[in-house]
Amino acid sequence: MAFLYMAYISDILAVVLLFAFNVNWYTSNAHSLERENKNKVTVEAADIIEWNRDKKIYIARGNVKAMRDTFTISADTLTAVYRSKNSNKGEIYRLEALGHVVITSTENRAAGGHAIYDIDKQIITLTGNNLFFKNGFYTITARDSIKYLKSCRIAIASGAAAVWRNKQTIKADVLTAYFEHSPSSDNQIKELKAIGNVIIVTPQEILQSNEGHYDVFNEIAQMEGNVRITRGSNQISGERAQINLKTGLSYILPRLKSGGRVQGLFAKE
Repeated sequence: MAFLYMAYISDILAVVLLFAFNVNWYTSNAHSLERENKNKVTVEAADIIEWNRDKKIYIARGNVKAMRDTFTISADTLTAVYRSKNSNKGEIYRLEALGHVVITSTENRAAGGHAIYDIDKQIITLTGNNLFFKNGFYTITARDSIKYLKSCRIAIASGAAAVWRNKQTIKADVLTAYFEHSPSSDNQIKELKAIGNVIIVTPQEILQSNEGHYDVFNEIAQMEGNVRITRGSNQISGERAQINLKTGLSYILPRLKSGGRVQGLFAKE
């Protein structure tokens, strides 16, 4: 149960940075903008591309698409905010996509109603209705936001967050994914932390707790607070648990300091 490639969100949105540096924005009959080099970026808008010098913003309106290689970001409106530099070129520090935002690459797709890239802080935030990130194997959804902290390679899904893979699901109020740094496993999630109303569902069992930690590579879940494991008609409850989702072996423990007892309810076959 490995949750991969959420980091691609940062790479896709970073494409938009390229058309903000060393390039002239303009409007024309074709309403298109290109950066003329081997890494060409094209921005297309059905209505207009405008440059407001007083407010220091570039705005593309109307079925906007920004494309580079296999990466595309589309939205109703795309805005880039910049600040003046010593040279004649500005420095973009904030990007905002609004309305029907869709971010795609060869294998990945993300969507929401609103996307913001804080370039100084290297934080990308997706919000809005029907918020999701999807690739060929995994789907990540959230009600409130999906945020990616590029510098520390952490993704946070907030509000009825969930991750699906095959027949396994992890749900929580907040899910935090930590990505590998090694080049051989770039963009691969190594662990997940879950806070609030945690539920892990597999074909064999349902696990519930207040908080949880999931070791993706070893498929081991550590759960704490009002732990309950249900397998068919059988149920075990306690305050702490370690569950190996690969082997099905579970350890249920009482509280660390205050003691308590572990309870089990077993139905006769």
